[in-house]
Amino acid sequence: MATTDDVKLLGTWWSPYALRVRIALNLKSVKYQFIEEPMWPKSELLLESNPVYRKVPVLIHNRRPIPESTLIAQYIDAVWASSSPPSSSLSSSSIFPSDPYHRATALFWSGFVDDHIFPTMRRMRLAADEGAKGEEMKKLLEELSQLEDVLLQSKGNNNKNNKFFGGERIGWLDIALGCFVGWFRAVEVSNDVKLFEGTPNLSQWAEDFAADDAVRGVLPSTEELVEFSEDFTNKLREAAGCR
Repeated sequence: MATTDDVKLLGTWWSPYALRVRIALNLKSVKYQFIEEPMWPKSELLLESNPVYRKVPVLIHNRRPIPESTLIAQYIDAVWASSSPPSSSLSSSSIFPSDPYHRATALFWSGFVDDHIFPTMRRMRLAADEGAKGEEMKKLLEELSQLEDVLLQSKGNNNKNNKFFGGERIGWLDIALGCFVGWFRAVEVSNDVKLFEGTPNLSQWAEDFAADDAVRGVLPSTEELVEFSEDFTNKLREAAGCR
């Protein structure tokens, strides 16, 4: 087990971005305290730790806060550089690629996930009618198709038998996209669709990702996310109607 000193993570169980940090910590075998942050009102600890954006996740290491999932993952990779899961037989435990080009590429596509995949899913959830929802669903399928191409290219550049974007084991792009696997499944259940029907490699990747030891223990269940999404969406629509 990696030396942890004092490691706390402020997050919510349903947040894909908090999940990124939990997976990164698990990959490094770092023991930490997960502090569930209430949606309303925001805790004093969160406001003190992230006064600019006032949102989760925030990693607090030895009383020093680090916000934003990508920055936190880079911090974890640097601080616990030599740590790896006890069962790992791999020589490298880095979350981010060591090659500068591959590292930049992983960061580019994780930015694509944040700038396109997440906003599309959010707009789809809040769509006023079926027509608007259908348009967003079409966009989401197109975006997933682009990531299918990235996965295929990754296999071609490395080893066609590799399961992940990162190769034999989970890397940063796997974490960045994989934190939404539970939400993808919730979308499928709520909308009676198969998101990965046209992307077979991405479909298998999602299964492998969810089954990984670093993920399985923290990935929210589909049923929990469906129930939360319905309740949260109703609250947002009620709030918008009161303005």
